[in-house]
Amino acid sequence: MSRRATADRQADRPPTLSATPREPSPRVIDPWTARPLSAGSSLVSGVRWGSLTVGLVLAVITSGPVRIYLAWGAVLLGYAGWRTFRQSRRNPLHPAAGHQPATQQPVSWSLLLGELGLVVAAVATTGSWSSPFVFCLVTPVIGIGFHGGFGAAIRAASAAVIVVAIPDVIAGPPMAAIKATGQWAAEFVLLAVLAGYARRMFGEAEERHSRTLDRMDRLSEANDLLVSLHQLAQSLPASLNLNEVLASTGARLRSLVDCDVVVVLLRDDATSRWNVVVGDGSRLAPSLSDDDLPGPLRDATQSSVASLVLVLGEGQGVGIDLLSWSGLYAPLRARGRLIGLVALAHHEPGQYGRRELQLLDGFLETAALAIDNARWFARLRTIGADEERVRIARDMHDRVGQSLASVAFGLDRLSGKVRGQPLETDLVRLRGEVREVLGDVRATLSDLRTDVSDQQGLVETLESFLARVRARSGLGVSFAHDETERLPLLQERELWRIAHEAVTNAAHHASARSVGVHWHRDETEAVLEVTDDGTGFVVEQDGRTDSYGLMGMRERADAIGARLDIVSGPGGTTVRCQLVAA
Repeated sequence: MSRRATADRQADRPPTLSATPREPSPRVIDPWTARPLSAGSSLVSGVRWGSLTVGLVLAVITSGPVRIYLAWGAVLLGYAGWRTFRQSRRNPLHPAAGHQPATQQPVSWSLLLGELGLVVAAVATTGSWSSPFVFCLVTPVIGIGFHGGFGAAIRAASAAVIVVAIPDVIAGPPMAAIKATGQWAAEFVLLAVLAGYARRMFGEAEERHSRTLDRMDRLSEANDLLVSLHQLAQSLPASLNLNEVLASTGARLRSLVDCDVVVVLLRDDATSRWNVVVGDGSRLAPSLSDDDLPGPLRDATQSSVASLVLVLGEGQGVGIDLLSWSGLYAPLRARGRLIGLVALAHHEPGQYGRRELQLLDGFLETAALAIDNARWFARLRTIGADEERVRIARDMHDRVGQSLASVAFGLDRLSGKVRGQPLETDLVRLRGEVREVLGDVRATLSDLRTDVSDQQGLVETLESFLARVRARSGLGVSFAHDETERLPLLQERELWRIAHEAVTNAAHHASARSVGVHWHRDETEAVLEVTDDGTGFVVEQDGRTDSYGLMGMRERADAIGARLDIVSGPGGTTVRCQLVAA
C-alpha cells in the first residue's frame, strides 16, 4: 500500500539572452526599381543646377526675346530651388529615412515626368533647338534613366525630341530642322544609354555597400551577444563541468533529505535510454530503457511535480531498492522538457512527509537548470575541441612532421656512409622505425585535419578517410552510399565525427577484420551505419564515465536531433545513426 502527495510548482521558464537592440542600417529604396537612390539623386541634383546655370548664361548673352528667356529662367530657377529645398527636408512618408541626408530621399515618377514636361515647354517656346535652355533637357533624361533604366530614358528622350522638333519643323526649312533634330536626338539617346548604364553601376555599388553594412550589423550583434554570454558566465555561481555539477547535486540532496539511496538518471535522447549518473547505494543497471524503470520513476516521467511515495513493506518491488521502506521520486525539468529523474530512498518507514517533499521540490528547479547548462556547455566544448584539433594538427604538421622527416633523411645519409660496417644494421632498423612513426604521424594528422566543408561533402570526406584506413591498417573496408542531396553543414560535420569514431574504434579496439560503412540520404531521412566483425562489447556498460568515445558519439547525435543505436556482441558491432531530414 502506498500514499502519494504532490506539491504544485510553476513550470520552468527557459532563460533568454538578448543583445542590446540595434537599429538596422536605414536604406531608402526606389519603390519602382527596388534600388537605393542615394548616389543617383545626388548626381541628378548636380546636373540640374549645372545645366540651368549654362541656360541662364546663354539667355543673357544670346540675342532673342529676353523677357521670355528671363521668365522661363525664373520658372526653372524656382523649380530647381524647390527641388533642392524638398530634398533637404525629412520625408514624413518614409520614417526609415528620417536621419538620412537629402540625397537619399525617394523621388516619384510624377516629379520626373513633370520636370520633363516643364523643360520641354521651356525649350519649345524659346526657340526649340536654338533655345538657351536646351541643355536643361539633360536633367530629366538622366533622372528618368537612373530610376527607370535604358528603356524609360530612351522613351523620355524620344518624346522630348519629337515635341521640341515640331515647332522647329513648322517655322523653319524642313530639311534643316530634320538635320538639327537628328543631331540632338542622337545625343539625347546616347545620354539615355549612359544614364541607364550608370544606373546599373550605381545600383550594384549600392547593393555591395548594403551587404557590407548588413554583415557589419550581424557581426556587431554577435559581438554584443558574446559580451552578454561572458557577463552571464561571470555571474554563474555553479560549475559548468557536468561531473562536478552531478557530484554537487548528489551531495546537496543528501544534505537536504536524510536518505540511504540517492539516484539521478539523465535522459539520453540519442538512444532513448536513461543513464544512471549518480547511484549511491543503488543496484540499478548503468543504462535503463523506459520499460526497465521502476514504477515510481515511470510515474515521475509523466508528472510535472515532485511525488512522495511511502513503501510499507520490503520485497514489494515498488521503489528503486527492495530494502527501502520510504521513497521520494521526482522529474528533472529544464527549459520546458524532461532531462532526468531523481530518486531518494530510506530503509525506515515513515521518513518522508510534506517538509521533505517541499525541500526537494524547491531544489529541483535549480539543479535541473545547472545540469542542463553543463550538458550544453559540454556540447559547445566539443565543437571548440574540433576547431582546436585542426589547429593542433596544423602545428604538428609544420613542426613534428617536418622534424621527423628531417631525422629520416639524416638516417638515410648515415646509412650510406657506414655501409658494410657493424652500425649499418642498427641504423637501417632505426631508419625503418622512424619512417614508420612518420607515416603514423602523417596519417593521424590527415585524419585530424579532414573535415566536411561547403566544397567537400560527407561522401567525399568518408571516401578519403576510409582509403587511408585501408592503406595503413590492412582492414577490409567497404563504403556504400546513396545520397540525393546534402544535409546542412553542421549536421554533416557531426555525422562525420560519429563515423570517424566508430571506424577508429573498430580498427584499434575491436580486433576486426573488416569494416563496412553505409550512408543513405533521401528527402525524408538520413542514415549512417558502421558495422564491423570484431569482438564487440557489453552495450549496457558503455555509459560509464570513462567511455569518452561513445559518450561523444551520443552527444553529437543528440546535438543534431539524431537517434543513435549501438548493437554489439561477440560477432561484431553496429553503430546506426538516424536523422529525420528537415
